[in-house]
Amino acid sequence: MGPFRGQTPAPQPRRALGDTERMDARPAPLRLLHLEDSEADHALAVAHLRRAGLDFACERVDTRQGFDAALAAGWDAILSDYNLPGFTGLDALRRVRERGLALPFILVSGEIGEDTAVEAMRHGASDYLLKGNLARLAPALEHAIEAARERRERLEAEHELERSREQLRGLARHLQASIDSERAAIAREIHDDVGGALTALSFDLHWLRGRVADAEQRARIETAQETLAHAIEASKRIMHNLRPAILEQGLLPALQWMVANFAKRTGIDARLHAVEPLPSLPAGVPLVAYRTAQEALTNVAKHAQATRVDVELQAGAGVLSLEISDNGRGLAAGDLEKARSFGLRGLHERASTVGGWVDLSSGRGGTTLILSVPLVPGAGDPCDNEAEPGAAPA
Repeated sequence: MGPFRGQTPAPQPRRALGDTERMDARPAPLRLLHLEDSEADHALAVAHLRRAGLDFACERVDTRQGFDAALAAGWDAILSDYNLPGFTGLDALRRVRERGLALPFILVSGEIGEDTAVEAMRHGASDYLLKGNLARLAPALEHAIEAARERRERLEAEHELERSREQLRGLARHLQASIDSERAAIAREIHDDVGGALTALSFDLHWLRGRVADAEQRARIETAQETLAHAIEASKRIMHNLRPAILEQGLLPALQWMVANFAKRTGIDARLHAVEPLPSLPAGVPLVAYRTAQEALTNVAKHAQATRVDVELQAGAGVLSLEISDNGRGLAAGDLEKARSFGLRGLHERASTVGGWVDLSSGRGGTTLILSVPLVPGAGDPCDNEAEPGAAPA
């Protein structure tokens, strides 16, 4: 049977908007699909909707095949009888959901038990009502359509928010990669230009010192040599902070040096536990692990009030695991929510650049940070592309 259309309001008069005129926009008529094997019941439902003043077009189907074919068209809502030849309204509802259609679906039946109604709602029906109470049909339909619209808008907002979050994560990863690249470039320039010049100057001062007999002049040269030695050490320290050259020797030696230096500098009992040998690590992983340990130990020294730190490095089941645990005071409930708490957030972003993740747990017994990075078999040299030339720290 062809479409039934409700009453259509008369065209609205034109009105001026500033210096322009346009016809008032009116919403398109609702498109309703009615699964009903009774022509009389269909006509009665249409009459109630028309009496309520709805602007709509309604198409009736009464077979499974007709319903399946009609679903290919675009609809605003579906009305369905429960008892139909060869299948039920619940069967029709399942077909709608199996196709991924989030259409409002209202059961309109002459007889429907409470259990059936509950099952229909559990499967996603918007509402159900009896054919003897069709006065509620129009309000139920309007409510279902509005609820579906709100769900769509909420889902679209959630998807847009997730897209924005992914863009921010991508930007953070890009910025981190750019920072590492810039650090490498600066470290290389310091090593090649500043380091070379300082070394040459050291040789010149040494040459002059051996050829000057005046005691005062020799003292001035020695003072200059001491100042120069401090400058060379400072350049080494800056290069190491920018791009740790010790990673050229491998992740494990780099961590051994870091932990020993941390214990010496802070007086905290720091120990490294590692399972050797480590497998080949993908490019980028050693630097991520090194920076994670560096940030964790810095936080321990600044905030933890700890007396012991354990660093454990191991690789198994295709995952590199770096765990840093301390026996300090632990983290307060709001520590991670501070507006400027970027250190730990940065660790999450840095780990994501190599497909890894960071887990953090804290309590009265201290804090534990775990970096986990999935490994790619045969990824090449452990420190490939990880460090630039430069003097290893003393």
